[in-house]
Formats: sequence, structure tokens, C-alpha cells
Amino acid sequence: MINVSVELKERSYPILIGGSLLNQPGLLDPFLGGRDVLIITNESIAPLYLEPVKRLIGECRHSVAIIPDGERFKTPSTLNLIFDELVANRFGRDCVLITLGGGVVGDIGGFAAATWQRGVDFIQIPTTLLAQVDSAVGGKTAVNHEGGKNLIGAFHQPVCVLSDTNTLKSLPERELSAGLAEVVKYGLIWDADLFTWLESVPAKLLDKDPDALTHAIMRSCEIKAEVVASDEREKGQRALLNLGHTFGHAIERCAGYGTWLHGEAVAAGMVMAAEFSARLGWFPEEQIERLKDLLVCLALPTAPPKIDPDEFYSAMTLDKKVAAGEIRLVLLRDIGSAELTTDYSTDDLRDFIRAQLID
Repeated sequence: MINVSVELKERSYPILIGGSLLNQPGLLDPFLGGRDVLIITNESIAPLYLEPVKRLIGECRHSVAIIPDGERFKTPSTLNLIFDELVANRFGRDCVLITLGGGVVGDIGGFAAATWQRGVDFIQIPTTLLAQVDSAVGGKTAVNHEGGKNLIGAFHQPVCVLSDTNTLKSLPERELSAGLAEVVKYGLIWDADLFTWLESVPAKLLDKDPDALTHAIMRSCEIKAEVVASDEREKGQRALLNLGHTFGHAIERCAGYGTWLHGEAVAAGMVMAAEFSARLGWFPEEQIERLKDLLVCLALPTAPPKIDPDEFYSAMTLDKKVAAGEIRLVLLRDIGSAELTTDYSTDDLRDFIRAQLID
């Protein structure tokens, strides 16, 4: 078992990574302390992993909230299903919530933990690659609004993240590729060596080679833990983790939530960010081809769908990184080097979007 620590003083917590962790009795005991437990999962994951998690929590009094599966259900109304279960079982401030599933379950369950009786402990048990390398770590919790993705949320750190790599065996190929997009992101913004390593092992990753996947998860978590420890509430450096996301969230919203997986939209968004960076003279053109080649090898898209450019730009203006009316973009200087900036003209951005979506 690998243990990566997120260092946040009294709120520090471990990320436990390894195979068959769901079958290790007592592993979660230090974080449960015999308290009431609500397990939050969805219709797809419950038949696969709910019973092992029940065994993992031992004799704790528990209940289960099973929510619908899919990004389109990441809404306040689904959040209320979780609150209904907490109310029905009279769970108090000393309860613990466990999120068992992918990014949607983790985000919405984490937001329930952040807001139930003004905040209770929760444990993340991510079962998708995207959640294991990204969304389960760092304490971002949220639900979507019709106007945009993750607009209603809170920073609320888990007390533990348990990533059982065996759960990836049941992951569909498309979702595996979507998770790998976030690993590519870490290489682009932080670690050129990671990017180069990814270029050498795409087939192993798509074949779910245990050693390759474990290394990808570990290195991604190490990078995210370092960034979060230095900037927990995204006042500066943590915003770099959003490379491709401002473009990507607009793709998700305009295409319809669930049409594109989050990682697919981020992949296309990263290419857009790279190409806009090159347009500004920041990023070498040849590096764009390296990025596209890697994404193709990982079965990921390299271009956005055809969307109305005005609708797309409007969606971007609702991004959480907008400040004083300006869209702050994460752009690239080189592979392994990124920067948050507003140093571009709005007209240039709009012309670029039109060219990307129409030409």
C-alpha cells in the first residue's frame, strides 16, 4: 500500500493507494471511531462494491443513499436525497459520510458532508481513474447549476482517501481514457518527465497494467497534494490544475451534460489551451503535436464538437475563474510549465473560439 499525504496541518490526511484495499478489515477504523456512517453511492457502483465497504466499516451503525448515475444528476435535487437519508436516520454532527464511486458521487457526497449540520467528516473511496487521480483529492465539492458546472460548492477536505486500484478492473474503456486526460494535465502543468513517461506507456495504461496505473495514480496524487498544500482555496497556484477546464466545462455545458465525459472535454480543452498559447507566441507549435499524438494514443479527443461560438463564449464567462469580468485562462509556456493569465485580448479569444468551432 502506498500512502501519499496531503499536508494541511491539523486537517492533513492520507491518500491510500493499492490493490484489494476494500478487503482489508480495520483499514478505516482510525477514521470512523465507531460513529454512525452514511455510505453514498450510485446505481452502477452499489452492486459491485457496496458489500465490501459495509464489511470495511465493521459494526458501525450505517445507512446507504443510492443516487442516480451520471453527470446530469449532479444537482441540488439529488443532494436532497442524501439529506433525506440523514434526516430519516437522525444522523448528528458526529456522523461520517463515505462517498463510494466516481467524481459525481464524490463531489455531491462531499458537498453533503460540507453542509450537513455545518460540516461533518467524510471519506472518499473513488472507483474511477479520474476520481483517483484528481477529483477525490483536494476538498473541492459541488453540484451543478443549469448556468454552469460546479457553481454551487464548498472547500471541504476528506479525512481519508482510499483508492483501491482493483476497482479499475470494472471501469469501461471510455471512462479509463477520460481519467488519463487528468494525468496528462499534470504532466503539462507540472512534470515534463511524467508527460514523457506517458508517451512511453499508452498501451500499458489502456490495457490496465497494474504497475503503470499505480504509478500514474501515485504521481498524480503527489503533484496534487503538493499544489493543494500550498494553495488550498485556489488563490493562486492551485488554479493551474484547471488547465483545459475553462474550455472543457463550456464543452460539457453546450454539448449537454453527460454527452461528453469530463475527461474527454478536458482533453479537447487542453488542446484548445495549447493552441491559444501558441497563438500568443507562448507555446512551441511542435509541442502541440506531441500533445495531440499522446491524446490520440490514449483514445481521447483533440478537438471540440461544433458548437455555436457565442454560446460557447457565454458559457466560459460563467467559469469560476472569471474575476472582475475577465476570463482567467491557464495557458502553457512549455510542457511542464503553465501560467494563469488575463494577458490576451477578448477579441483575440473570441476569434480563436470561432475558428475552433466553425472552421
